[in-house]
Formats: sequence, structure tokens, C-alpha cells
Amino acid sequence: MNESYPKPYKYWFLPIITGIIFIISGIYIFRTPLSSYLALTMLFAAIFFISGIFEIVNALSNRHFQNWGWALVGGIIDLIFGIILMASPMLTATFLPIYVGFIIMFRSITGIGHAIALKEMNVSAWIAPLIFGILGILLSLLMIFNPLIGGLTIVYYTAFSIIMFGVLQIIFGITLKKLKQL
Repeated sequence: MNESYPKPYKYWFLPIITGIIFIISGIYIFRTPLSSYLALTMLFAAIFFISGIFEIVNALSNRHFQNWGWALVGGIIDLIFGIILMASPMLTATFLPIYVGFIIMFRSITGIGHAIALKEMNVSAWIAPLIFGILGILLSLLMIFNPLIGGLTIVYYTAFSIIMFGVLQIIFGITLKKLKQL
């Protein structure tokens, strides 16, 4: 037995079961994009609302940091979008890709601002945030000007992410089983 892990891992199979559930869910989302999209609209509304509250609290709690105002503005925008999205589900379903596109654009611009701030602080890791910020702006423009692609992108990225998380869980469970056998 491995000395780092004196007791065997008891329920190594639970991550595998969870992984299978996630993979099945991801496949279901791929097969039912319209109903999945409608369910995602409500999920996104709740995410914007809750993240807006958290970001506002975080920004106000950290006013002593430079550029805390940007975090506050981002939180207020997320909160307002969350309220709008929850108030009108049909409008949300119609305009979600545009909303998400603008949020991604705003976050990408913020990321570019952070990259510039990192460069001014002589931090060597400023290039990646700059590149991802620029790519985010380009992808957000695609979502804004072609909402159909944006809607499909949201559904398919979600499905793909859920499947990948399922695969990760299965790999984790198998690894835990191997730990048990050591």
C-alpha cells in the first residue's frame, strides 16, 4: 500500500457513476438543443444575477485596490442583466446570445485592461490575458452579429464541457481505484 495514503479510498466508484451521468447529460443536450437552450436561458439568468451580487460585494470590500471600480461596474452590469433575463424568459431566449456576447465583450475588454496593468507592473505573464482578451472580443462580435451561431455555440459548448467533466470524473474514479489497489 502507498505510504502517502494509509487507508484505501472507499467509494472510488462514485466519481465514475457521476462521470457517466454527466456524459449522458451532455449527449442529451447535444440531441435536444432547443429544449436545452431554453433551460440554459434560466440557468444563465440565475448565474448573472448571483455573480453580479458577489462581484458587487467583492468590489466594495476591496475598494483599497486600484481599479476596484471596474469590478463594481461589472457586478452591476451582471446584476442588471440577471434581473432582465429572469423577468422575461422569452426575451431571454431570443436575445441570450446577444447578452452573452456583450458580457463576453465587456469581460474581454476588462481582461485587456488587466493585461495592460500587469505589463505596467512588469509582470511577465501579461501576454496571455491580452491574447485571450482580443480573442474574446472577436468571438463576442460573432455572437452579437449572428445570434443563431451564438445560441448554438452556447448549447454545444455547454454539452461538450459537461461531457469533458464526465470523462474527467471517470478518470478520477479509475485513479482512485488504482490507489485502493496499491
